Amino acid sequence: MQNSVLALIRNIKIKCTFDSVDILDSRAIENAVRLFKKSCCAKADFTRSFIYKKSIDARNRSDIYIVYTVAIPLLDDKLPFKSKFIDFLEVNDCSLLFKTSKTVNKPPVVVGFGPGGMFCALALAKAGLKPLVIERGGDVDSRTASVDSYWSGGQLNPESNVQFGEGGAGTFSDGKLLTRISDRLCSYVMSEFVRFGAPEEIMYLAKPHIGTDNLRSVVKNIRNEIIQLGGKVLFNTRFEGILKDSFGNICAISVSNGEVIECDSLFLCIGHSARDTVKNLIKCGVIVEPKPFSVGVRIEHLQEDIDKSLYGDYCGAPSLGVSQYTLSRKFDDRAVYSFCMCPGGVVVASASESDQIVTNGMSYYNRDGLNANSAIAVSVNTSDYGNTVDGAIEFQESIERKAFALAGSNGAAPIQILSDFMSGTVVSEPSRIIPTYTGKTAVRNAESVFPRFVIENLRKGISLFERDIKGFAVSDAVLTFPETRTSSPVRIPRNEKYLAMGFNNLYPCGEGAGYAGGITSAAVDGLRAALSYLSL
Repeated sequence: MQNSVLALIRNIKIKCTFDSVDILDSRAIENAVRLFKKSCCAKADFTRSFIYKKSIDARNRSDIYIVYTVAIPLLDDKLPFKSKFIDFLEVNDCSLLFKTSKTVNKPPVVVGFGPGGMFCALALAKAGLKPLVIERGGDVDSRTASVDSYWSGGQLNPESNVQFGEGGAGTFSDGKLLTRISDRLCSYVMSEFVRFGAPEEIMYLAKPHIGTDNLRSVVKNIRNEIIQLGGKVLFNTRFEGILKDSFGNICAISVSNGEVIECDSLFLCIGHSARDTVKNLIKCGVIVEPKPFSVGVRIEHLQEDIDKSLYGDYCGAPSLGVSQYTLSRKFDDRAVYSFCMCPGGVVVASASESDQIVTNGMSYYNRDGLNANSAIAVSVNTSDYGNTVDGAIEFQESIERKAFALAGSNGAAPIQILSDFMSGTVVSEPSRIIPTYTGKTAVRNAESVFPRFVIENLRKGISLFERDIKGFAVSDAVLTFPETRTSSPVRIPRNEKYLAMGFNNLYPCGEGAGYAGGITSAAVDGLRAALSYLSL
């Protein structure tokens, strides 16, 4: 397919009104076309103009704007001279990246079927290499059944839960696709998500999300394409060890059913919660290092209160939707910040091991729940746990075990209203703001769960966040805890070819390897690892 050129007209500002989204979008495109005609003589197909990016400028609550970048396809595939008001973008056909002359006698094996594993396997399948994927959890349907049972008071399935199974941890989240990385493959990942059933708006929204309900069908569609291209996916199959040939290369892996699976190369996309897998890798001679991570709480407010605080009189305007926030403060060597904010969402039970409590946030696509929730996390430095891999894992597990015991050792999560948390007391039950946690709760003191530095920094951060969002530190906000799985506590070192140190055919990638921080970045990292393999 021939490359094409887009003219990008940036910074088209349309004042927010209570008109429909379509009306405001049409105004932006009309303004962009007028500016293009005044500023550029290149031939263009104005009938195919579209919204390329869209964001909200709500810094002044009394004067909110929707800010657009509009794309206009040119009729010539050559880049014109730069214009003062217009950028030009050459759009490449990313499918060409997966063409390879590489042939293999044994399949490449991908461990884990979260975003990194899905897109790694998809790239390998498109290259005709018929990858084999093993996933310790179940397919998305059986996994959802296991999760629903756990949330309803049933037993936790340690192999198939919110953390493990088809789609990875992101399947039971808000499905956020926002990323801080700058990589042309980000737009490819977005377009693939759309092709597999995600809403088209993720291509242009500044803060795109799919929603847990849409993600469940999207990941199933990705799996089906991998299989149609000759790949194979084995669920309920846990990776256990590596076998090497006489040259020291990985030739096979052992799995939980006792089978030995031969492989040409191994891609580790294990996710941030596979602690047992990390320990097995160390036994197999894989170098693993500890790294910083964060722990904290989930805070819940009424979504309506957050909307009013951020949007003022424009609250409820169709073009704004429900409000979101990103908050951060730095205290010496500690950061306190919001993470995975879920508008109109719920707080979910997310443990992957028995006798532990873990929380996370989740939203459906419509984000129409009563509460807004977000993690408020405090950074944990490697020196806080002795600079060891075992110390990092134990730091997380200790908090999760304390929470389980504190709330009654019956699967309940500890909660505390904010005024009690700030004063270090346990006096009140939630009233105006009702916790959404998908399980039982018990009012308890967070001081019994977290180290002192976490408590102190949470208090300082939440107090200062009130300056950013009036009402953030409202006395009856509800805290549910702990949130401990913000990122992997370890990293598997690799070289510029994505190969693990000391190995010629082991590719650690994604969140579990310490190289990503969300759905999009993990997907891109999986693609990059596959592309590196295809180029060798």
